[in-house]
Order: sequence, then C-alpha cells, then structure tokens
Amino acid sequence: MRCLYCYNPEIVLGKGSVAFSDAISFLKSRQGLLDAVVFSGGECLMHKKFKEQIREVKQLGFLTKIDTNGSKPGVLQELISENLVDYVALDFKATPAEFATLTQTDLYDEWEKSFRILLNAAVAFEIRTTVHSELTSPNELNQMMAYLDSNKYSGNYCIQPFRNNVDTLSPLRPSSRMRGSDLNSPSRFTLVLRD
Repeated sequence: MRCLYCYNPEIVLGKGSVAFSDAISFLKSRQGLLDAVVFSGGECLMHKKFKEQIREVKQLGFLTKIDTNGSKPGVLQELISENLVDYVALDFKATPAEFATLTQTDLYDEWEKSFRILLNAAVAFEIRTTVHSELTSPNELNQMMAYLDSNKYSGNYCIQPFRNNVDTLSPLRPSSRMRGSDLNSPSRFTLVLRD
C-alpha cells in the first residue's frame, strides 16, 4: 500500500536495511531481558522469507506480534495455523468507498479476508486506524465502527492520530485532533483513543 499518511516512507520505498542475521544476534543478546518482538513495516507479511524469520524468533523464546495492513490473508492464515504469531494489530485503513484513495490500492477485499480470519481464530488481535483530519472524517469512522459492530467484533478498536511534522509518502498539511464526542459509542467493542 501507499497510504498518503505513511510515516515510514523509507521502508515502503525500499531504502535502508538491517541484515536479519544482525537482528538475530541482537535478540540473542537480549534473551531473558525482552519478552516479545514486533514485526512491522511497510508490510512485514510481504517479505519472501517472513515465515522462516518469525519461526527463528519464536525458537529463541520470544512472543511475536505482527502489525499488518491485511493485504496478505493467506500468509496470515499460515502464521496462525502454525502458531507463529501471538498477537496481531490489523490496520483498518478506510471504508470500501475511500480505501483506494487512501491506500492507492484495490486491496480492500484482501483486508476483509484478513479481518474474517482473525475473527475466527484463537489469536489475540486489535483493530486500529490512523486518522488524518483531512483524510478520515468522523462520519467515516462511525461507518467503520458500525461495520465492526455488525461483524460482532469485540476487542479493542484503537484510533491513533496522525503524527504531524514527520516525513510521509505524500505531503500533507497538519492534522487536527479528532474529538471523541464526534464518534458514536460502540456496543460490542472497546474504543481506545490514543494520543
């Protein structure tokens, strides 16, 4: 995806790297000090050796979390089936009507497949949305929450504000903070407004 507000443009554009062997050496030096490892991105599930890498981290005794945009439901299903992931944060980018504009992709159906996989799996997960005031309105967030409610989602729905004054994929004006009073109260899940 090429989300307009992405604050990891160097990763998305393939700049910079850390050798996996260096990451493993670091983790070995932190065994007994750290509990878990988060795989993020860009989109971590796109990496051709991802299953092999997460398996190696699990073999070191770490819990694992993945941050995903939901674009790789098949890989997500494999990770869950093989007990390679302990927690998932699934980004809910936008409603179907706004998804392509925000992400620059047509991957909403894949996102929805990932959401359904998580709904039916035993792995713990949360849904989260990054909000830029010019890209996501309170009305759209209310539609997204209605969708989650109608699908019997009962976990945390985390709304995190766009971070102003950071490099992004697309130049954006500063975002204003969303007020919780602009949002409908969910009936099934917990709404978490992050700072």
